[in-house]
Amino acid sequence: MNLARYNRFTDELTRKLDDDPRVLGLVALGSMAQQDYQPDEWSDHDFFVITIQGVQEDMRQDLSWLPRADELVFQFRETEHGVKALYRGGHLLEFAVFNEDELQMARLNRYSILLDKAELAPKLAERELATQDFVAHGRSDPEKRFAEFLINIYVGVGRQARGEELSGRQFIKTYALTHLLHLLADFLPAEEAHLLDNLDPFRRFEQVYPATGKELNQILDQDNLTAAENLLLVAALHLRPYLPNFPETAVAEVQQYIKKAKEEPTP
Repeated sequence: MNLARYNRFTDELTRKLDDDPRVLGLVALGSMAQQDYQPDEWSDHDFFVITIQGVQEDMRQDLSWLPRADELVFQFRETEHGVKALYRGGHLLEFAVFNEDELQMARLNRYSILLDKAELAPKLAERELATQDFVAHGRSDPEKRFAEFLINIYVGVGRQARGEELSGRQFIKTYALTHLLHLLADFLPAEEAHLLDNLDPFRRFEQVYPATGKELNQILDQDNLTAAENLLLVAALHLRPYLPNFPETAVAEVQQYIKKAKEEPTP
């Protein structure tokens, strides 16, 4: 979907909800908010609908209020409040419907208010601040996070070595990588660090850190044991200067463990 068609859908959605007496507000999220970055042909529409009391569940179940609802080919309830819906031609909507009370459960980073019939702006600003607090309080101590990264590598190598390739892949290329991305984003300077998503460390990492992102993607194409070995090298190279108690002995031990696993045949 090109930008003109994308914006036409946004306008159509906004007009329909503006005419709907059940609706108090429409909040665009992510690329739909068009703040730090614009939608592209791969962007979905991501938004919140805020309603009066008592109608929100009806709007989650009956999607006739959406533009061109007859062109929907698939929909499912992802969470208590959230729905995903797919149009013919491949355009995806990801949205949640809240009443004003339920809005207290929402998390916000990038957003734009497209429709506000009930002075919702202060409440949304509070949710953005609450999200920042949630992220800050949930952030692990860097040395603890590095420890979790290291042990996930260790566990993944062991799973791979005993022939549990799927589990090994999960620990090395998902769990360990997630901790590594958080740590790199916390410490590595970047001119466009504001593009990073504070709720998902994978989003736009390559745009902010092109060289490191390319290197990590190349590592992920490697077999599990080689990927574990190289993720550990990347972590040591970039993070050693920032961690006063960098666990040199433990890192060396895990490196030896990987070497042993690579030398022994997988069952």
